[in-house]
Amino acid sequence: MYIKKAEKKDLDVLANAAATCFPAAEAASKERIEGRLSVYPDYFWIGRDEFHELVCYAAGPVTKEGTLTDNMYADPSVHDPNGDWQMIFSLCTMPEYRHKGMAALLLQRVISQAEEAGRKGVVLACKEHMIPYYERFGFVNEGLSESKHGGATWYQMRLTFDEDYYLARMFQVSDNPDDNIQAIENAVWNLLC
Repeated sequence: MYIKKAEKKDLDVLANAAATCFPAAEAASKERIEGRLSVYPDYFWIGRDEFHELVCYAAGPVTKEGTLTDNMYADPSVHDPNGDWQMIFSLCTMPEYRHKGMAALLLQRVISQAEEAGRKGVVLACKEHMIPYYERFGFVNEGLSESKHGGATWYQMRLTFDEDYYLARMFQVSDNPDDNIQAIENAVWNLLC
């Protein structure tokens, strides 16, 4: 899979993906995606396979506010390229590519770009069954979200680029104890050298 920024010509495929991945009440319409794409095109990431077919996409504005609210979904002008927080409205994987790590690769790209841009972190809202998935990336469940988007119950998840985040990355905790020992040895070696 390769990752690129979305362009206007991707509008139809993005709208189709949103309609495929989300219930109708939650899926962004083609018009809404077009509005967002016109305001913050650099914050739409598309994963494509070797045949250039859409595998997954992620999108969301950058804001000064650290809480995801319903008005953010409706109003693309909330985007502030100098904002502190990367919001993620959508992380969508086409059904035939699910459970293959594609969304994880894309999410890592979004996180890396936010970190490189000097943001404070990344914020998203997810359904309860997805909380453990996002926790694997270091997101913290902040409880029920203010958002009632699509009439659903959402939980706000936040990944803050703070000392704990960098320590966790340094040690890259794994389910395999041997990997953890190696990570600790490498971290100590790097501190001493």
